[in-house]
Amino acid sequence: MPSNQVVYGMALRNFVAYPELPDPDSLIEQGVWIEQLGFESAWVWDHILLGVEPHFPIIDSLSLLTALAVKTSTIKLGTGVLILPLRNPVILAKQLSSMDVISGGRLLLGLASGWYKREFDAVGVDFHQRGKIMDQSLDILEHLWTEDQTTAEYPPHNLRSAVMFPKPKQQPGPPILIGGYADRVLKRVATRSDGWLTYCYTATSYAEDKARIIQLAEDAGRDPATLSFTNQLPIAIGPREEIEGPMMEWLDTEWDFASWSKSTAKSAIIGTLDECAEQLRAHFEKGLDRLVFMPYRYQDDQVEMIAKELIPLLD
Repeated sequence: MPSNQVVYGMALRNFVAYPELPDPDSLIEQGVWIEQLGFESAWVWDHILLGVEPHFPIIDSLSLLTALAVKTSTIKLGTGVLILPLRNPVILAKQLSSMDVISGGRLLLGLASGWYKREFDAVGVDFHQRGKIMDQSLDILEHLWTEDQTTAEYPPHNLRSAVMFPKPKQQPGPPILIGGYADRVLKRVATRSDGWLTYCYTATSYAEDKARIIQLAEDAGRDPATLSFTNQLPIAIGPREEIEGPMMEWLDTEWDFASWSKSTAKSAIIGTLDECAEQLRAHFEKGLDRLVFMPYRYQDDQVEMIAKELIPLLD
């Protein structure tokens, strides 16, 4: 896909490393600023409990996006990603539909089944059933968002003539982008979503799994052209010899890369503006629809350079 068809999102720093705490006022101000800079979307991370030593204080993703919905008017608001099995799907259906109405139809739902067992144990959800719970929850969201009245049993959820209004502003619901790496997840993307959202993939790895999703969609009788493809990438703009070391240290200390996935710190975009543009074009050549930037330590100068100097080089 040519680069001028790619849209650009920006991640917000709603989790930090203790003893630092997230600053809600600053996060909301940054969301407003990101809209003013012209980004298509703002994205927040989702966890309920994250880490022990160190642990990472995090502001709830949906609470923050609701606040941003009130303070902004055009930018899309995304979860990158919401851990769906941790949430009661009936309550979540109400919350998300309300958020979509409040925002005027700007919600983007990145959803995943999760990976952090300690978090599942604390919430009381069976970690080993998270895939099944994910599929069941997707069914419940779809029913409640599209039907005037729902009767269905998804134990322990027994919906008897359930009526949920208002419906989401976007119909049949906010776009659902499913995140994850395993083949069963890629099949879920191909058959049950509006697209794929992943994290820290190299251009080559992204192309490999995208091809797999396209094949799975075709096998299921679905047109792959209906799917969108999003990658979240860390980026540090500056002389490589000065910024590469600090960037790798940041990724190693504050980010997690599952050993069994293709997610890697090697996906980081690093270098001068021209070098970063060249690295990003390799992603666009593989058919990327949306790029979500994870700027080095969320520094304002990095965000501003991306908006005012890097993106114009790509158009």
